[in-house]
Amino acid sequence: MAEINEAELMDALHECYDPEIPVNIVDLGLVYNLDINNESGHVDVKMTLTAMGCPMAGEVMSEVEMRVGQVENVKSCKVDLTFDPPWSPDRMTEDAKWELGMM
Repeated sequence: MAEINEAELMDALHECYDPEIPVNIVDLGLVYNLDINNESGHVDVKMTLTAMGCPMAGEVMSEVEMRVGQVENVKSCKVDLTFDPPWSPDRMTEDAKWELGMM
């Protein structure tokens, strides 16, 4: 059975950017969980957005599915969008806060 490398998944997610904020979705704290099924090659990504009514939600989700789908041994990906718990700037990494001038 071919294994999906979680570090490679995270690298791929670091390439996905919020279209309104020039910071990747991982550093923004938008990715809540990755569920990897090595047997089927399927990855579930549980994530949120900075705002509930984000008009770019479809684009962000499509990019996540595309980037994750490019990782070796991934056969499929599904993004589960949640707003529980709601996102807050507290979820951001120090790098993201620095990049946005919040430090």
